[in-house]
Amino acid sequence: MEPLFEVKSIDRKFYEERLRDFLPEKFIDIHTHVWLDEFKGGTGGLSRRIVTWPSRVARDNPIEDLIATYPLMFPGKQVVPLIFGSVLSSDDDIHGANAYVSECAEKHHFPALIFAAPQWNATEFEERMIAGKFLGAKVYLSLSDPCIPEKEIRIFDFLPHHQLEVLNEHGWIVMLHIPRDGRLKDPVNLAEMLEIEKRYPNVKLIIAHIGRAYCPEDVGNAFDILAETEKMMFDFSANTHAENMEKLIRAVGPKRIMFGSDLPILRMRMRRICEDGNYVNIVPKGLYGEVSGDPHMREVKGEEAEKLTFFMYEEIEAFRCASEAVGLARSDIEDIFYNNAVSILSEAGAPISLF
Repeated sequence: MEPLFEVKSIDRKFYEERLRDFLPEKFIDIHTHVWLDEFKGGTGGLSRRIVTWPSRVARDNPIEDLIATYPLMFPGKQVVPLIFGSVLSSDDDIHGANAYVSECAEKHHFPALIFAAPQWNATEFEERMIAGKFLGAKVYLSLSDPCIPEKEIRIFDFLPHHQLEVLNEHGWIVMLHIPRDGRLKDPVNLAEMLEIEKRYPNVKLIIAHIGRAYCPEDVGNAFDILAETEKMMFDFSANTHAENMEKLIRAVGPKRIMFGSDLPILRMRMRRICEDGNYVNIVPKGLYGEVSGDPHMREVKGEEAEKLTFFMYEEIEAFRCASEAVGLARSDIEDIFYNNAVSILSEAGAPISLF
């Protein structure tokens, strides 16, 4: 059987020389998507709310592909994923997607989150959570009311208070991809993140992607504000900005940070740069189709293209550099890649036998 994707000598060299010894023998990937293409109904009018380049990496990501990814990328390591679907449009089959995730979680003994629609009332939300044996919810801005202009979407438009009350009552997790052009520095985002922590103290809030702080311009004074928080967690999925990772570590400490990948897009062969506050993924020419109109994509060829490795490796390498700059101990790395996730998942109801 052909491998899911090619692992080149440059990838093996990168892993062996920079990452193998840095990574624990066993770790948890707190941020992964699994879905089948049949659940996708198109983005329709909501496409303006999402970036489109991730869809170029994988049409779908069945559980078998996720499981196959880890030994290819991390030979000699054991990885346990937290899984959830990928529902970006009201045209998608959210119920089919969630049923698939629930089935995969039960079959493979993985923890899972429901992909939640903000239109569900409290009773429906709670019943779906319990029926699927989910540990919490993944929420996304593109499922908010389509009448709301993209630039005006607030967290509570797609993570409504009545659902937060249910999450708080059960002590469940919420994986939050924050909205708005200002990303992490946006004062509305920061105010609502702080409100969730204060108003719903039992919710296990995870801010995905370091709040989408992919470039220096995305930060502002956010880390000064977040340093005053006590509970909210952060994953650094799909982020390669070592300086922002370093600032995060200094602001909240290693007990509130977790490794996440955002698979399958981390299979992308790339490196990322920032230009005037815009992140740009540098990719081999032709590998991901026609990308000339995408402000987040740029092609290279020849020797430069041959040097590109996986997005996954670029992310972890950035965090390795940040951890060294801060002087994290080996125990801190174990916490970030394993212990912190075990703690939050078990507190949300996952049996410790899963890990």
